[in-house]
Amino acid sequence: MSPLVLGLVLFAALLHAGWNALVKLTDDRLVAMALLAGSSGLVGLCLIPFFAIPNAAAWPYIAVTSLIHLGYMGFLVRAYAHGDFGQVYPIARGTAPLLTALLGVIVFGEQLAGLQWLAIFLITGGIISLAVHGIGSITHNLKGITYALITAVFIASYTIVDAAGARLSGDVNGFAAWLFVLHGIPLFILTAFVRKGELWQSIKANWRPGLMGGAMSFVAYWIVLWAVTQGDVAPIAAVRETSVIFAAFIAVLFMSERFSWQRVGAAIVVAAGVILLAAY
Repeated sequence: MSPLVLGLVLFAALLHAGWNALVKLTDDRLVAMALLAGSSGLVGLCLIPFFAIPNAAAWPYIAVTSLIHLGYMGFLVRAYAHGDFGQVYPIARGTAPLLTALLGVIVFGEQLAGLQWLAIFLITGGIISLAVHGIGSITHNLKGITYALITAVFIASYTIVDAAGARLSGDVNGFAAWLFVLHGIPLFILTAFVRKGELWQSIKANWRPGLMGGAMSFVAYWIVLWAVTQGDVAPIAAVRETSVIFAAFIAVLFMSERFSWQRVGAAIVVAAGVILLAAY
């Protein structure tokens, strides 16, 4: 992986951790997610005239991934409703790289070297370790963990579909803009229908984190879409999920969560995995 791709994907991971933290801090997470998606969709709408229309071969992927993204956001909201941020986020994001790697082998025929598999396992293991605080922490919150694992399946699925579509699009920028339009704006409209009279009150209380999160989400995923056109999807997906390590330290700095050596240890293991990917 080139230093440029690695550096940009790590920056995307930081932005991703930031918008997830904003969603967790809001009073109404569904509305915050809808604002996030709607604002990124409006940005995409404004940018469409400046980029080429994606090739015809990419449009089925745009349609499919728009639905997958809606499912991902819905299950992520459910996971946050039933589980702690410090547990749900690591499980959802930590499981996804391994699933993505397996799908990458099946769908794209990617051939990963032994060191790359080791790096992915280190990143996955380090991330998931943040969610484990004894067997009781798992059995006590099976519903939240189940939603988190389902969310991981959605993450791996849209990563693979987006990679395929971006590579066929002819212009990854146009692909990204249309993707945000077609999944962000429908989610906002769907939330408006579900919440009806409650929506505007919630928007007044949560519009700032929603808009900030939208900007972070837009830039972060745009970077990832570009990155998957530059190399194998599995290593890039694994580096992106280092967002969980950033999130762990954001929680300590801004959410008053306690510092622990477990987080430091997880960060060291994940860093070792990233270094292996960068060196290969």
